[in-house]
Amino acid sequence: MKLQDKVCIITGAASGIGKEIAIVYAREGGKVVIADMNKVAAQATADEITKAGGTAMAVAMDVTSEEQVNAAVAEAVAAYGGVDVLVSNAGVQIVHPVEDFPFSDWKKMLAIHLDGAFLTTKACVPHMKASGKGGSIIYMGSVHSKEASVLKSAYVTAKHGLMGLCKTVSKEGGKHGIRANVICPGFVRTPLVDKQIPEQAKALGISEDDVVKKVMLKETVDGEFTTVQDVADVALLFASFNSNALTGQSLVVSHGWFMQ
Repeated sequence: MKLQDKVCIITGAASGIGKEIAIVYAREGGKVVIADMNKVAAQATADEITKAGGTAMAVAMDVTSEEQVNAAVAEAVAAYGGVDVLVSNAGVQIVHPVEDFPFSDWKKMLAIHLDGAFLTTKACVPHMKASGKGGSIIYMGSVHSKEASVLKSAYVTAKHGLMGLCKTVSKEGGKHGIRANVICPGFVRTPLVDKQIPEQAKALGISEDDVVKKVMLKETVDGEFTTVQDVADVALLFASFNSNALTGQSLVVSHGWFMQ
């Protein structure tokens, strides 16, 4: 059991990548906290994990609200006694050309991806310090933390920003045993990606099939999507790694779409 009795808060964990990470963490002995705006869906995921023999609870969390973030983290600490792992995973996607990008949507994207990562980190770090054991903070970046694509100015900006936050948290947290790393997946076939396909087809004037083959998977070595299991395996590596030898880093999981 790589995460035996470790308290793991995962945002955006009611579905998709976050849910798979929660399932894997619970299987490895972690006490998982399913944090999501949709409390009903979060509870359903927690119930699924519990029925499979794991330990899980659900909390309502809008990651753009400092009040909600602090309340949810406090609820988790009251239930499980601390925080060992944070996975900042909550995210959305909105696509427009720069000149047509509504400023309100730009601010929404940065609030969810960047403000959310900052607020959850700010709330969890004191508990990691207080335990004397440190902890692991994992940010869900993207290949777009390294690369850019048309129509995604806000998303690319936010995902690049996570790299800077990660490196700063790594330097500040090092003496306390707090590690921070970024996972950079390629396209993963989740509802978030499925939503983008018709939107990009319309914006680019091509078919949905061409969006998948000629945009999303064009640069991969095998024309395959990254899976939620692929990402969860890396999240387990970062969460269970026990020294500062692996901190301030990013790992691209993209079927070779981006190579560094």
